[in-house]
Amino acid sequence: MEQINDQITLRVNEIFYSIQGESLYAGCPCVFIRLSGCNLRCSYCDTRYAYHQGVEMGIVEILNRVDPYKSNLVEITGGEPLIQSGTPPLIEYLLVAGYKVMMETNGTLDIRLADDRCIKVMDIKCPSSGEVEKNDLKNLQRLKTEDQLKFVIGDRNDYEFAKEIKGLLNNEFPADHVLFSTIYEKMAPTRLAKWIIEDRLQVRLQVQLHKILWPERDRGV
Repeated sequence: MEQINDQITLRVNEIFYSIQGESLYAGCPCVFIRLSGCNLRCSYCDTRYAYHQGVEMGIVEILNRVDPYKSNLVEITGGEPLIQSGTPPLIEYLLVAGYKVMMETNGTLDIRLADDRCIKVMDIKCPSSGEVEKNDLKNLQRLKTEDQLKFVIGDRNDYEFAKEIKGLLNNEFPADHVLFSTIYEKMAPTRLAKWIIEDRLQVRLQVQLHKILWPERDRGV
């Protein structure tokens, strides 16, 4: 591996090893690097503790924390990873080290900041989030076929909005990479499933597996 520039630091909220609860990799063991800070304040956010809490870490220290888990899958999440200038180089170093890298992003910043080899799981904020006006819809055309698009839905209005936005995607983007999930404890997944079936909508219904496995846990370990 090329010499790491350890002058680059990131504010890290937590690093932990768990089971992927969302995305096409749900059920797979994964190392999570949760970065601090977010440029949004969604009404249903379940990681408010990451808004400000965190410690400065160099890239070597982060890699040394990831290595002992011996997992080839790493997800960078937040908060919003792309608000930190150190995130793109961290992604590149992880890729060079041989990891499959995912990044969960809220879709408000240009996803091209991250290496094309990184799998972007991009959120589009629906109206009930309170942040719908912050979406950068140009990102829809920047998605690669390996990426994933996520909508968190709290009511029928959110669902109709998500259907409309889905229609803006390139035809080449895989329908089963479009993830519809519900706001936890606000709307039952069965209700969303019923709408998807009634509309013959080609999307993937997603549940938050980690909240089924560990309902009492409100953060990583």
